[in-house]
Amino acid sequence: MGKFLRSFLAQWTTGLALLLLANLTATAQTPTDTLPKGRFLRPSAKVGELVEYELLYQHAPGLEVIFPDSSAEFAPFEFVSKRYSPTRTRQGRSTDRTVYRLRTFALNSVQRLSLPITLLSGRDTLTIASAPAQLRLVRTAPLAPAGQTPALRQNLRALPVEPAFNYPYWIAGTVALLLLAGGIVLGFRRKLRLRYRRYRLRKNHVYFLAQYARHVERFTLSRSLTNMERAITLWKNYLSNLENNAINSLTTREIVAHYQNDSDVRLALGLADRVIYGNQFTEDDTETDLAFVLLRDFAERQYQRVVAPMAPA
Repeated sequence: MGKFLRSFLAQWTTGLALLLLANLTATAQTPTDTLPKGRFLRPSAKVGELVEYELLYQHAPGLEVIFPDSSAEFAPFEFVSKRYSPTRTRQGRSTDRTVYRLRTFALNSVQRLSLPITLLSGRDTLTIASAPAQLRLVRTAPLAPAGQTPALRQNLRALPVEPAFNYPYWIAGTVALLLLAGGIVLGFRRKLRLRYRRYRLRKNHVYFLAQYARHVERFTLSRSLTNMERAITLWKNYLSNLENNAINSLTTREIVAHYQNDSDVRLALGLADRVIYGNQFTEDDTETDLAFVLLRDFAERQYQRVVAPMAPA
């Protein structure tokens, strides 16, 4: 009696769905649509193996059809992905097709799946289920006889495991090193800054002496006023950077006043001005050589005066 009732209800539900579907298609002036067709693209699969399930539906072109998405009920299967084909219409009939990639971990020998589609007509919706498609499970282990358990073998041999990179420890170590470096910088910031400034001053001083000697040598060989002007300009620029002032834009009288009428500066710049602007020198004149020596010695004294407070205690 129960089987008869269930069969009657199933036939009645199917008939009602077909009747509603016929009404929808009649509104679109097309022939009555068939039920959706679902099938597995291969008859069997192993546990956990990917299998493809095809859902196909042919309908009138005017119908709006919605296929199941990843949130649908796929039990006893699990949804992995899907791909769909655009709607194709031929001879007044439209075809929608979607292929679902599924897998199962259930152990039933035969597993069935039926997916529904949804038809839209204004505010009304109609859900139509496809006929169940079945998949046979391929077993990879032989079945044990009833009442018997398979013999188990003990194996305690350790398998090799690839060492994994320990990110937490490395991150913690990196943070600790950064904190230590930050503490050192904060604690010795003034000393480090003075040490770095002393290093830059020494490097600039060595460069100045080398360039200054080159200009002097060129002047000695050529007695060209251009080389002498370059040497004086280099001297002014070096002292400007060393003392952080702007003596390279001052006149000779202003520079002498700036250095409190220093005798070496007054004599050297006076000799240089007389040669450059008065063109008063001979081929064996030694006054220009003296001017170069006085300016270099003064730059040495100024360098020592600047770096002396920076010397470590």
